[in-house]
Amino acid sequence: MTTFFTEVRQTLVPRGEVKHGPLPPLLVAMTLVTGLVDAFSYLVLGHVFVANMTGNVVFLAFALAGAPGFSILASLVALGSFVLGSLGGGLLGSRLGQHRGRLLSIAAALQTLLLSASVVLAALSGNLVPPGVSYGLIIVLGIAMGLQNATARKLAVPDLTTTVLTLTIVGVSADSHLVGGSGSRAGRRLIAVAAMLVGALVGSLLIFHVSIVSPLVIALIVMASIAGTTRVLSRTDPAWVRTS
Repeated sequence: MTTFFTEVRQTLVPRGEVKHGPLPPLLVAMTLVTGLVDAFSYLVLGHVFVANMTGNVVFLAFALAGAPGFSILASLVALGSFVLGSLGGGLLGSRLGQHRGRLLSIAAALQTLLLSASVVLAALSGNLVPPGVSYGLIIVLGIAMGLQNATARKLAVPDLTTTVLTLTIVGVSADSHLVGGSGSRAGRRLIAVAAMLVGALVGSLLIFHVSIVSPLVIALIVMASIAGTTRVLSRTDPAWVRTS
C-alpha cells in the first residue's frame, strides 16, 4: 500500500525524478484532455471518437453493418485525420525527439492552436452543430489527438500514453505480485485511468448542463498550460529532456 501511494505521489508531484522529470503529471493532464475531447466528439458530433481509435474502428464496423446512429464517413474522416496528426507528430519527433522538453512544448502549442480553432467552430454553431461544421470539428480534433498520441509515444514515459487504457488496465492485474508478476505499478496506471474518467465525466456534465463548447475551452486551457509549463521547465536543459 505504501508503494501504491508513493507511485501516485511521484506521478502527480515528482520530486527527485531525474529520468522523466515533470513529464508524468503533464501527460496525466493530456490524458484528461483526451477524456474531455472524446466526450465532446461522441456526444456532440455523433457516435465517433477523435482520440480513441480502437473504439472508432469498432464504430466503423457497426456503421458498415447498418447499425443506426453510426456513420461510415464520420468514422473514416476521424481515422484519416488522426493518421494525419500522427504523421505530423512523427515528423516533429524525428526532428525534435532528442530534446523532449522542446518536443512537448511545440506539440502542445500546435494542439493549442487546433483546439482554439475547434472552440471557435463550436461556439459559432450554437447547441446544434451543422453537418459541415461537424466534419470540420472531427478533422481539427482528430489531427490534434493524433499529434498528441505520436508525441506521447516519442516521449516514452511508461504507462502514460494519454489515450490507450486497455493494456494499462491489464497491467494492473497481470503484473501484480499476487500472480507472480514483477509489480503492477498500479499507482501510476490507475492515475491514468482516473484522468481519462474524470475528463470524460466533466466533459459530459458540461455538455449536458452548461454548453457544448465548455469541454473544448477547458481542454484548450489545459493544453496551453502544458505548452507554457514545459517551455519554462525545459529552458535550462535539465537531464529529463534528453532521451535515455
